Amino acid sequence: METPDYDPTLTPTEPVPPTRPSVLHNIFIGKDGLRAGWSLLIFIALLAALLFCVGAIAHKFYPSPPRSTKAASEISMSVREFVGEAIPFLAVLLVAWIMSKIERRPNSVYGLGGSRRLSYFLAGVAWGVTCLSLLVLALWKTGYLVIDQRLLFGSDALRYGALWLLAFVLVGLTEEYLTRGYLQYTLTRGLAGIYQWLFKSRHSKALGFWTAAVLGSLFFGLSHRSNPGESPIGLLSAGLVGLVFCFSLWRTGSLWWAIGFHASWDWAQSFLYGVADSGTMIQHRLFATHPVGKPIFSGGATGPEGSISIIAILFLVSVIIFLTLPHAPHRDMASLAPVSNVTDISR
Repeated sequence: METPDYDPTLTPTEPVPPTRPSVLHNIFIGKDGLRAGWSLLIFIALLAALLFCVGAIAHKFYPSPPRSTKAASEISMSVREFVGEAIPFLAVLLVAWIMSKIERRPNSVYGLGGSRRLSYFLAGVAWGVTCLSLLVLALWKTGYLVIDQRLLFGSDALRYGALWLLAFVLVGLTEEYLTRGYLQYTLTRGLAGIYQWLFKSRHSKALGFWTAAVLGSLFFGLSHRSNPGESPIGLLSAGLVGLVFCFSLWRTGSLWWAIGFHASWDWAQSFLYGVADSGTMIQHRLFATHPVGKPIFSGGATGPEGSISIIAILFLVSVIIFLTLPHAPHRDMASLAPVSNVTDISR
């Protein structure tokens, strides 16, 4: 009977030494899977390619909007608003889902998961309308905003109110998931690793989160530069509101409060009170208004977001988030843990 071959340098109780990862493996794979820098590059490339293809197809095949009758114009406007906001959101959602498969992570970690989605969303909606109403009331009472007349009545007010609410929910979904969803999560992951390497600090994940929040909010604010009538205070307020929304994400690990607030704030500005939203006025709004006085106080062509009063409102929103949103485990960055509980991408 033959004796099986064995390595005489190993005792029966010694494990086989693990194979050392190659240099190429270490370039692409870290302890929490695909390195954040590569993930960001893949995400941006996929999203840019998808949006380019969709834009090319739409340009070629989407028919010109009918202009012959008022009814046709209304239908065309409804379709354009819905499609114009739905396509970017679906594109971001699809690419984030693809990245979750590449990285082998649950898609919920990018901000749209959780068991309290509806309650967070509805709370955000309520606070968004309330806080915008306080700002408009302050401008109206101090004489910096004049309400000229009511423009819509009856079924027209209900129809356009519902249409614009749907459109702004899609705006909230798109902008929040793009700037504070996958990008915020992945940039936090990368920066947290850098801070841990540099400082060996137990606060590395928090440092990574807030550094990513500042960078993302700076990008969010500057992205409003192309809006007509935008002002320096308007750009500042857009950046600050990005940080405020990151605070809600920090407290809950969810984007749904910010999505609800974002949607109802924009809806209340654009439709309910008929004021400019980052320099943009919509058609078919409930009231006609105009600002009066120095733009630094009235907001001017930018709208209420261009008024210096926005600083006080954003401080109030931060207090509301602190007092009303739970001290969830996500605040300690549990949602940004390495993929140890998921299939390891390096295997």
